[in-house]
Amino acid sequence: MDTTRGTPPGILLIRRIRGRDWSFSTYRYVILFVTFIAYTCYHASRKPSSIVKSVLDPDPQNNTASTRPWPIGDVFVKKEEDWIVNSKRSRDSGWAPFNGKDGTSKLGEIDVAFLACYSLGMYVAGHLGDTLDLRLFLTTGMIGSGIFVCLFGMGYFWDIHVFWFYLVMQMVAGLFQATGWPSVVAVIGNWFGKRKRGLIMGVWNAHTSVGNISGSLLAASVLDFGWGWSFIVPGGFIVLGGILVYSFLAAYPEDVGFSSALQGSAPNNVESISSNDDEEARTGKRTEAINGVPRHGSVSRRSVGLLEACKIPGVIPFALCLFFSKLVAYTFLYWLPFYLTQTEIGGEYVSVKSAGNLSTLFDVGGIIGGILAGFISDKLRARATTAASFMYASIPSMLLYRTYGGISHSVNIMLMMIAGLFVNGPYALITTAVSADLGTHSSLRGDSRALATVTSIIDGTGSVGAALGPLLTGFLSTKGWDAVFLMLMLGALIAGLLLSRLVMAEISEKACKPLPVSNGQQSVEAPASQPLLSYQR
Repeated sequence: MDTTRGTPPGILLIRRIRGRDWSFSTYRYVILFVTFIAYTCYHASRKPSSIVKSVLDPDPQNNTASTRPWPIGDVFVKKEEDWIVNSKRSRDSGWAPFNGKDGTSKLGEIDVAFLACYSLGMYVAGHLGDTLDLRLFLTTGMIGSGIFVCLFGMGYFWDIHVFWFYLVMQMVAGLFQATGWPSVVAVIGNWFGKRKRGLIMGVWNAHTSVGNISGSLLAASVLDFGWGWSFIVPGGFIVLGGILVYSFLAAYPEDVGFSSALQGSAPNNVESISSNDDEEARTGKRTEAINGVPRHGSVSRRSVGLLEACKIPGVIPFALCLFFSKLVAYTFLYWLPFYLTQTEIGGEYVSVKSAGNLSTLFDVGGIIGGILAGFISDKLRARATTAASFMYASIPSMLLYRTYGGISHSVNIMLMMIAGLFVNGPYALITTAVSADLGTHSSLRGDSRALATVTSIIDGTGSVGAALGPLLTGFLSTKGWDAVFLMLMLGALIAGLLLSRLVMAEISEKACKPLPVSNGQQSVEAPASQPLLSYQR
């Protein structure tokens, strides 16, 4: 009973209806789908704040409203056309307390409050995720997030103009949002071995961009009814997503009984586990032990501490790299729509709603970037080299977007997607495949309970940068957008340089092509290359 107590009720119901169980391969598809939907909901619920910025703190000269959201209507709408359409509640006046002289700074403080609580909560959430039932933990986080996102939007209907109310709502929402990423990465890591993990997680990581796109479209589509609805609708969707997770998410293969039939029959060799992923999917069997340590169900596993997880080779360099990588990515996430309303594109300004819709194309490029980075890192077996190369390439792409993005609509779209490809590519790779690789590192001696903890350390550190970027942007944007883009390019450069030691270890390994050695033998460069060698297991 201990190994099956975590079986979701939805799966139990389907078993009764069908009269038989799913195959192991089918469970994998279900896990991919459920976790994809779950984190899509998380990101969709974060997007409204960027969409409504220009409504809360409008610029009277180019603040406009579109009658039809993209893709139904035009992406670009001239301000002359929009002046004719005004809602009863004038958008020019904004919404106190965000429509004063310090309105832009207060919007930045709202963002940093959310992200600060998100990053701090990440460290605690990772350890809890390795200790508690991941399914119940993730469900609680999603429903809690939905409630407080909706409460932020209720400030519109309750006519609340007190800054601390919105600040507190964002802070609590940030704490609940911290439950998401460590949990979903841990679940995927439990179900999928290291073979082709970069490509699988690169495709799966599209949920980040899909969430941003769907969140933008949802928030923009109901903006004419009042900015409060832009929070309530995405908040309702994440609550529904939490119900889906509770009903169908099996956090471990053991939770649906796959390992219990193989007790005592599995090999103790790590190599056989990670190289037989396709065989597992084909036969529906799951290995029982890793490094000689038996696996148990989700209710009886032992977790590792934060300090022990930090000692895993490669965790600290990738965590510091993600600090700056996420600083860049989240600045675009929170400020790109606002930037578009403040910038002439082909001699025209776009509406608030159109800016939100247009910003989704950055995430379309991000989807391609995440898949491409995962595929390349699998082929080269070099995660650090791939991530660093993408970060360096993002520097000229951002410079080109800032310099030439205002020439025309088509040029803006093309350069925006290219920037999204290089900015989100390494961010997606580090937070998925790299985190899962290090969370199942050989130094853990088979304790897979480090998955959520390692993920929380890496993404939690990255989230500190994610909080810092939008905060700095709130102040730097008042001095000009050139200063903001200079900050972003500097951040991308530092992110790439932080991986230099690991990149050199990977290049040296490829150049020297050392012969395989036993577990008890290591070369002089083994400590630096240890996490990279483990990718090839």
